[in-house]
Amino acid sequence: MRLSTKGRYAVMAMVDLAQHSDGEPVVLAEIAERQEISLSYLEQLFAMLRKGGLVKSVRGPGGGYLLGHDRNEIRIADIILAVDEPIRATRCTPGAPVGCRGNRTRCLTHDLWEELGNHIHLYLSSVSLADVCEKRVLGTSGRLHCEYLARAGAIAKN
Repeated sequence: MRLSTKGRYAVMAMVDLAQHSDGEPVVLAEIAERQEISLSYLEQLFAMLRKGGLVKSVRGPGGGYLLGHDRNEIRIADIILAVDEPIRATRCTPGAPVGCRGNRTRCLTHDLWEELGNHIHLYLSSVSLADVCEKRVLGTSGRLHCEYLARAGAIAKN
């Protein structure tokens, strides 16, 4: 699965907005500077996020952007989908009856990759913007990887 810069930058910008707004609008130029993202690119992303109802724009002096919902209610998958970033691991269109091979059949590993895409979507749907802001997603994968390496080392020694 490949997540493009569009999805990653949208999530980074939303986390920045959630951390810096304190109920006051945040100017995109500030997010662009802190996250080292092009302002024009952020403007395009925030237009899509606004259309998706994830942010609200405030015009005039002191204007900028606010979260459209409480950060506990905004899911990472919602952000990625709002910027038209598909969450999938296959070359084929999800759920399509035909495959992506030249003869319109599915490859031998199609179900494996489609299920991986489903797990990624489920995981990103389970993580809120607040979870990322409050660092509640740290540690799990690193701990599991270390446990795997420890078991692999123990098996190799036997």
